[in-house]
Amino acid sequence: MIPLIANPEDVDADWLSAVLAHAGLPGTVAGFSAEDIGTGQMGRNVRFRLSYGHADPGPLRVVAKFPASDPISRQTGAAHNTYQREIMFYDQLAARVDIQVPDVLFCAVEPISQDFVLVMEDLHPAQQGDQLAGCGIEHAQMAMRELARLHGPTWNDAAIRQHDWLSQPTPEGMQLLTDLYQGVWPGFVERYADRLAPEHLAVAEQLGEHLDVFADSPDDPFALIHGDYRLDNMMFGLDGEPYPLAVVDWQTVGTGHPVSDASYFIGAGLLPDERRRHERTLMETYRDGLDAYGIDYGWDACWEAYRRFSFAGVRMAVIASMIVVQTDRGDDMFMAMASRHAQQALDLDAMEFLANG
Repeated sequence: MIPLIANPEDVDADWLSAVLAHAGLPGTVAGFSAEDIGTGQMGRNVRFRLSYGHADPGPLRVVAKFPASDPISRQTGAAHNTYQREIMFYDQLAARVDIQVPDVLFCAVEPISQDFVLVMEDLHPAQQGDQLAGCGIEHAQMAMRELARLHGPTWNDAAIRQHDWLSQPTPEGMQLLTDLYQGVWPGFVERYADRLAPEHLAVAEQLGEHLDVFADSPDDPFALIHGDYRLDNMMFGLDGEPYPLAVVDWQTVGTGHPVSDASYFIGAGLLPDERRRHERTLMETYRDGLDAYGIDYGWDACWEAYRRFSFAGVRMAVIASMIVVQTDRGDDMFMAMASRHAQQALDLDAMEFLANG
């Protein structure tokens, strides 16, 4: 049995060899080096470069994900079951959907402490998306096609809600979300008010009084959703690579309205002018992808949901920025999300959803 190692400093060659054997890969690791990679704040990603002492070597690199080194972020991840949720996704549901994800060599989680490890194939030389820079229409189209491959297989499938470890919308959860948002709001204003336009701050303030905009309606479709579908969690392959796009970081996976992922991605993944120019085309691309699964999702309902969930990135920016360790890049990312999504809501006249809430 392979032991669960939750600290990269405790990894040794024997453990890496056991992981390869578990995955059915050849090679006995003779030595390795390690380097931190990625921009995540809720987990620590490490690339291990492997060397072998004889013929038939295994992979030259693997990537492993561990709990965050920062105690605040680690406590947040454990308290919200995000670490366990990601492991369970790969273990139980990754094969259920068609979206491209990395191959997993080994994963394990301890439910009480939330210690975990996730060892995956290294997608190098694929390039991580950049939330701050945004993307062009080509990468955005790829992201929307992959999103349909996530939602299509579980669209309105009641069986998906039987997984009690998934994040799922409930009245109790909505009240907890409201309490959390309103609880962190004063600190958010104190920290970031001078970095946001007054009209964007006003959107975020009004949202805090109407978070029921995210509440389920009996008529809403549902599916397995990523919950944090954005550029930083996407790896774009270079020409000739096996995966044009692979999606990572499944800590927020749950069930919910599928269009919430779409609006979340478009709202901050493209700079505002590009978003205004292409958002309708991108939503049509998404609907075309759903057609492949026999899903006839009418344009009017789809567009209304896109407008309604334009607030998703504002909610994420306000809450997440205050419950993980503060970093310069993290601040820049959360401000980009808050401002771009607030502007998205204003452009789409989505404030009416709050007024009617």
